[in-house]
Amino acid sequence: MKEKTIFVCSECGYESPRWLGKCPQCGAWNSFREIKIGRKKRWTEEKEEVLSLDKIELTGGERIPTGIEEVDRVLGNGFLKGSIVLIGGDPGIGKSTLVLEIARNLAEEGFKILYVTGEESPEQIKQRAMRLKATNKNILIFPGQDLQEIKEIIEDTSPSFLLVDSIQTVFSPEFPQAPGSVSQVRECGLEFLRLTKKKKITTVLIGHVTKDGTLAGPRTLEHMMDVVLYLEGERKSGLRILRSSKNRFGSTEEIGIFEMSEEGLREVKDPSLHFVDLNHGEREGTAYTVLLEGKRPLVVEIQALVSPTPFNIPQRVTTGFDPRRLSMLLAVTEKFTGLMLRSMDIFLNVTGGIKIQDSSVDLSVVMAMISSFRKKALPALSVFLGEVGLGGEIRPVSGLNKRIEEAKRLGFNNIYIPSASSPVKGDKRLKVYNNIKEVIESCFG
Repeated sequence: MKEKTIFVCSECGYESPRWLGKCPQCGAWNSFREIKIGRKKRWTEEKEEVLSLDKIELTGGERIPTGIEEVDRVLGNGFLKGSIVLIGGDPGIGKSTLVLEIARNLAEEGFKILYVTGEESPEQIKQRAMRLKATNKNILIFPGQDLQEIKEIIEDTSPSFLLVDSIQTVFSPEFPQAPGSVSQVRECGLEFLRLTKKKKITTVLIGHVTKDGTLAGPRTLEHMMDVVLYLEGERKSGLRILRSSKNRFGSTEEIGIFEMSEEGLREVKDPSLHFVDLNHGEREGTAYTVLLEGKRPLVVEIQALVSPTPFNIPQRVTTGFDPRRLSMLLAVTEKFTGLMLRSMDIFLNVTGGIKIQDSSVDLSVVMAMISSFRKKALPALSVFLGEVGLGGEIRPVSGLNKRIEEAKRLGFNNIYIPSASSPVKGDKRLKVYNNIKEVIESCFG
């Protein structure tokens, strides 16, 4: 194969036949790097045969529980044998801790684990393993980065699980680029994929993330994975959320919730208690709502601070909420309530470090802002459920009955819901309204 030169974006992996100043896919400036391809023939193994679809026999499909319920919930009842999984997250968020805890549980069940560490020494892994009580003889540690050496170790040990920490440190001698470059990450990922499918082992890769929170390396790395997981959270709060962005074998709507402790990551069995204050103190600018993450309802607290701005352009700062949706809700609130919020600085925070992508929180966001603007607390023990439309109407949300039951379980007795919903009739705790103006008048008079 004749040698060819291409230019690849180091941020997203976009390929171009010539150098570009700005990447047309991710918008990064000066991110294109020159790469020579076709220097060596990659595939030396025997050629695969063509199979007729009706002659293919189904094998595998076996689920292997990790021993951690929150992880199994996100994966879909455990690892599928012969699958390849990528786990990403910010530095220090707990990726290596989570993977080692999974290895501990699998090793106790008799599975042989090969842990490839390219970032830490065996002594560092041993210290973490002692803290997590994961010093099991079935866990084999290999401190290597050379892909050829890793393949030889896999041949010699025949593990059931392969853990690689991290994919950005592994390199193939067949390519001249440095470890962590786009071409090295892509080619090493492809080789791990081939090994996984050929030897029917389960592979877990740990990946770094970029400044905007996406996995570093080419986008093709995520495409070739069976499952892509993200470990999120604020390091200072200690709360961690495991979320799936891709799962070929299950749902991507479930989340796993953990709390970081000295003994590692502990499962949070009742997450609503971590997101709200059960004292339900009456504070201005605070409203409660119920999210639905997969099948799990979560009560969260929305905090808003609205104050006059000393600048020409008011600030709009959000944590855990889409700032563009906040702008839309502000425009709707101004138009249909007459409240002038455009000259105010608005700060919005979702407590607990959770990131909201559910439009059912719209009503609670509006009410938290109105509460802060009027300097008056909302009625005690109140929760707000509903999507706000551009006409100021309150629209129904999915899983309303589950959300209502969770709010009742935690002691809320004022549950504001859309009139278009069909809840249980005769319950005095349910407050039914058509639009945001009616809700504001009910809460503030």
